[in-house]
Amino acid sequence: MTNRESIGDLTGRRVVVLGLARQGVSMARFLARTGARVTVSDLKTKSELADRIAELADLPIRYVLGEHPLSLLRGTDLICVSGGVPLDIPLLVEARRKGIPLVSDAQLFLERCPARVVGITGSAGKTTTTALVGEMCRKAGLPTWVGGNIGNPLLDDLERISPQDVVVMELSSFQLELTSVSPPVAAVLNITPNHLDRHGTMEAYIAAKRRIVAFQKPEDWAVLGFDDANARALALATPARVVFFSRGVQLDQGAYKTNGQLALRLGGREEVICERGEVRLRGDHNLLNVLAACALSAIVGVPVEAMREVIRTFPGVEHRLEFVREWRGVQWYDDSIATAPERVVAALRSFHEPIVLLAGGRDKKLPWEEFAQETVCRVRVLVTFGEAGEMIAGKVEAARRSTSGVLESVVQVQTLEEAVEAAARLARPGDVVLLSPGGTSFDAFRDFAHRGERFKELVRALAG
Repeated sequence: MTNRESIGDLTGRRVVVLGLARQGVSMARFLARTGARVTVSDLKTKSELADRIAELADLPIRYVLGEHPLSLLRGTDLICVSGGVPLDIPLLVEARRKGIPLVSDAQLFLERCPARVVGITGSAGKTTTTALVGEMCRKAGLPTWVGGNIGNPLLDDLERISPQDVVVMELSSFQLELTSVSPPVAAVLNITPNHLDRHGTMEAYIAAKRRIVAFQKPEDWAVLGFDDANARALALATPARVVFFSRGVQLDQGAYKTNGQLALRLGGREEVICERGEVRLRGDHNLLNVLAACALSAIVGVPVEAMREVIRTFPGVEHRLEFVREWRGVQWYDDSIATAPERVVAALRSFHEPIVLLAGGRDKKLPWEEFAQETVCRVRVLVTFGEAGEMIAGKVEAARRSTSGVLESVVQVQTLEEAVEAAARLARPGDVVLLSPGGTSFDAFRDFAHRGERFKELVRALAG
């Protein structure tokens, strides 16, 4: 499939869906209902996938489970790949050699959606920004759908979406690398090292993110993070009209902070959105998310008054610097979404209180040096856990030898349960205990949400 080729009508075509997680179920359902001849393949067994297969029981779908045999390619017209399936598996390598197109659920949706789509990607902040834009559009009275990489797969809603609606869609690099169509309003918040275990190189990762703006038209809009060099550089990669957002630069076009206020300038007119102190979300990284949301919302017609009301009241998204409880004078926060070291750095900079940091999980082969320096300077006690716990402790101890800071001790444990026990023992009144792992959850949990839920259970169970 060439960069701009549409996958077109699927009626009667042989389509393989790889992976039967959330996206796979949605794609299989959509394809079968549109008349495609669907085969689903997953490495898990029928018994392991019983609940998901039951969701599709009324549809004529063939299953090949426990393996991805090369025989799946025989007579196949298209392969729809779920986000969690690596693109370097033998089946997909052979499919590309044979010229069989590979697509994501995002491609299927974007080609067919009748409404205006606001697509949002970035290494960090995309879920919060997506949720903010959705709330701002709803507050303005616009019929709004929110989904994509978060929440509901939007293919499930396609039949109910009307041309006058607004769709706010979070897009991951996994989805974008198999997408050859861009949304008419697209945002790249930032591009920092992430998912290098999947993409291999930073250049490949940036190339995947670039696709959200690369296929836009001159009448479309690209909203880019001015303070992030990789995002800013994408202004040269799109034919669309470019708008920036910035925490430190007063822009000719875009959303920015100036003189303690958030402001918006589009079409030569400047409007004050709100005072900086009115932003409910913690942290400068969330300030950037708010500015991005304002720029995107303005493009689709949301008035400043609606933006301001959402900014004042929006409590945040679950597992993203989420306040859990105060116990014995200590505040506990769940930031399980932080699956990269740079996200932990942003979280640490959101607090002025002494911090007991819980970090660990599975490493994504990302750089940890800045994390280590920031931990030495901002964290009172570090508790590491999981597969990467020993590695993280080693990085921090090395930084500690060359950097003076506030770090008093590094404690290594195996599990999240032990990490919470250690934090409860070591925290003092006035401290913040912060779960901001820096690694993925897959060494012990289904996903970051499962890890965050377990953390909150443990914290809420603290007694005495």
